[in-house]
Amino acid sequence: MKDVFSGGLVQVLGRFVPAAQWLPGYSLATLHRDLLAAVIVTIMLIPQSLAYALLAGLPAEVGLYASITPLVAYALFGSSRTLSVGPVAVASLMSAAALGQVAAQNTADYLLAAMLLALLSGLFLFLLGVLRLGFLANFLSHPVISGFITASGILIAFSQLKHLMGVSAHGDNLPELIQSMFAGLAHINVYSLMLGTSVVIFLIWSRGGAVRFLQRFSLSQNTAALLVKAAPVVGVIVTILLAGGLGLEAKGVKLVGEIPSGLPSFAWPSFSLELIQQLWLPAVMISIIGYVESISVGKTLGAKRRQKIDMNQELIGLGAANMASGFSGGFPVTGGFSRSVVNFDAGAETQMASVFTAVGIALAAMFLTPFLYYLPKATLAATIIVAVLSLVDFSILRKTWRYSPSDFFAVLITIVVTLLFGVEMGVSCGVLASIVLFLYRTSKPHIAEVGLVEGTEHFRNIQRHQVRTLPQILSIRVDESLMFSNAAFLEERVYGDIAATPEVKHVILMCSAINEIDWSALETLESINEQLRASGVCFHLSEVKGPVMDSLSKSGFLEKLSGKIFFTQYQAFTALRENLDGC
Repeated sequence: MKDVFSGGLVQVLGRFVPAAQWLPGYSLATLHRDLLAAVIVTIMLIPQSLAYALLAGLPAEVGLYASITPLVAYALFGSSRTLSVGPVAVASLMSAAALGQVAAQNTADYLLAAMLLALLSGLFLFLLGVLRLGFLANFLSHPVISGFITASGILIAFSQLKHLMGVSAHGDNLPELIQSMFAGLAHINVYSLMLGTSVVIFLIWSRGGAVRFLQRFSLSQNTAALLVKAAPVVGVIVTILLAGGLGLEAKGVKLVGEIPSGLPSFAWPSFSLELIQQLWLPAVMISIIGYVESISVGKTLGAKRRQKIDMNQELIGLGAANMASGFSGGFPVTGGFSRSVVNFDAGAETQMASVFTAVGIALAAMFLTPFLYYLPKATLAATIIVAVLSLVDFSILRKTWRYSPSDFFAVLITIVVTLLFGVEMGVSCGVLASIVLFLYRTSKPHIAEVGLVEGTEHFRNIQRHQVRTLPQILSIRVDESLMFSNAAFLEERVYGDIAATPEVKHVILMCSAINEIDWSALETLESINEQLRASGVCFHLSEVKGPVMDSLSKSGFLEKLSGKIFFTQYQAFTALRENLDGC
């Protein structure tokens, strides 16, 4: 009885805290694998955290703070066992764009706004999760999101060129960045440019040639690939030694400078209603993009181990992570693709790996920050530039052009708007484009006139197959649920076909692909039924699904129907060809 009770308790608790599902069976072997993965991810995350804080316009230590408590919060409430959360490039860029509208960089107000932005983002995600609205992410077109991320990657790379060249530049969109960059060409710091460019070349080489180089020392490909992930740390260490040893600060190379040691302090950020009004929309946008990115990574990794990802629980997990970041002096976080893949490849089996990573980052924040004084900002900029190269994917334009011109134009518009007007306008355009695409496709569903394939009981599109039809019988198949957005389209199609074929006496609506009929569509069907009856044409339905039949029965439509309901399209066709005189 005790085992049954404890098992039931774990099951109930696991619905709200997924960590309760894997903690009871945690073993020493799993501990070893999680610990190894944590060491590798920690080494990778330290320079990334510093770099993404720089990208967001925040002090370097804020990147470390955003990589401690959020990891623990997600470990408790997230449904993915290998997703690694923390600062990421796109969310950091979006945060910088939002924060720049409400406060000046390097001020207490800017940091306060970043904490509030994370808190608002977390509350929004958490609320969606509690209300079980994870399905809303399905309404965002993945090609459009890919286009936005590609454009964001370009903006991020251009925004970091100023640190690479050691010049002052600003701008929230590509024209502003380019113009500002050209204005500062006369003030390029050669030492900074050489240092940053060298790191870029080294990091790009490490992604390809470094693996083959390490394999010469009898290392396996997997081991060599994991060691290569530490390349940014090598770049950090070498450039710190160079900057300190050669006195590059005196030669105009901008350094990270003094970073306070210690852990973040937990506090409820003070804020005004006016600040909330300014930040709530950017927080929603950051949440949407971050959630879509996280859920796609989580699903990909989960599928490899046949682990289920709960979309609603992911909202709660990411919401908890962002709220934890807001309470501990951080900024918006989400699941990172590269970090999660490294975590997975390194052998992580549970979110305990993320907890160990958080401990590693905490130790770095307490003991390693004095050594980061001489870290050149050009090094962090190089780390960001190389990291975002994987985000830029122009092949999405070629793929969508070949497959769907409407998707192509939606992607193209999103990329162009993001580059020309900035990330806020770009993400708004992306969301709008996704909605417009959805409404456009549902408003014009595929409707086919079908005929009988000789020798079978199957009906196919008359424009694609050799089929048998009768001029007195019009068979129409709608490949979409009927709703307010497409009901008029069906009505026009029926009346158009009737006008083109005066001999028609029977119209059969084949409902095999119709999963739902809303009230507006029902009224349209009633109108079609009455108009056809007045013209001496019978209106029939075939292959109506059970739930749709239940709805039609409740409405009273079936009693008004001039024709009949047939179980199959073949039964309808064979029955009506014996009576071609109409109603």
